[in-house]
Amino acid sequence: MKKVYLIAGLFAFLMASQVVNAQINTPQPSAKAKVETTVGLTDITISYFRPSVKGRAIFGEGDDFLQPFGEMWRAGANSGSVLKLNTDAKIAGKEVKAGEYLILMTPGKDTWEFKLYSDLSMGGNLGAFKAENEVLSAPIKAEMLSKPVETLSFQISDINKENTQANIHFAWENYSLKVPVEVSYDEIVMAEIEKNTKVNPSNYISAANYYFNTGKDLNQALAWVNSYLAEGKNDQQFWHLYLKAQILAKLGNNKEAKKVAEKSIELAKAYEGGDFGYIKRNEDLIAGLK
Repeated sequence: MKKVYLIAGLFAFLMASQVVNAQINTPQPSAKAKVETTVGLTDITISYFRPSVKGRAIFGEGDDFLQPFGEMWRAGANSGSVLKLNTDAKIAGKEVKAGEYLILMTPGKDTWEFKLYSDLSMGGNLGAFKAENEVLSAPIKAEMLSKPVETLSFQISDINKENTQANIHFAWENYSLKVPVEVSYDEIVMAEIEKNTKVNPSNYISAANYYFNTGKDLNQALAWVNSYLAEGKNDQQFWHLYLKAQILAKLGNNKEAKKVAEKSIELAKAYEGGDFGYIKRNEDLIAGLK
């Protein structure tokens, strides 16, 4: 009988534990969000929470506003907003090491102060702020929006064609600001070219592409392409012949560029998998030769 009571008691305990530990999942008032973008070789990630206006007055002068001008703010909700960089970068013109940082802002009528803070454990507890953990503080011009933004948003925008510059774009309620980000990758790429072309000749094409696209030594780029095309049946790869034709054209060797482009067209037409647009690219290149 005691055994029956013991089993019944254990069963009741387990059931009670399940009731105590049971949870009901409901949506957070400020949704969790993340934006990730690679600029150059730099992965930029912002993890944040998105509060909504919900009829409130957010930014302005005085205590009637949720976030008065002149008061530091966690740039979001809950534990704040975190910026992560996998390489060093320049933010608002200042050097910032790879790592994770809290984003802090001090709103103003025309100019906001943008800050990065190294101690993530502070979270949204701004009372624990210590000046020695501030790694960046920069004034950023704010823009008044013609159309209000209901839910707070971070984006990585305005990436330039060289893939070296972008903006951290913040918008909420009636305000928007863009914080410039600048990255550098040339030193990293050049070191990898030096290392990897010696180990794997197929990297000649990557190296040649980089030199061509960044306006470096085109004769070296041509030498790399030629080394690659000389291996096995690589000279049948019309897409890499097109790269060679481009380099020759930029070097001013139009006669040879035309010859290589025509060979690329011939191979592209014969390729069963399709030409991937290279026939037109080569035709356009030939048409542009003087």
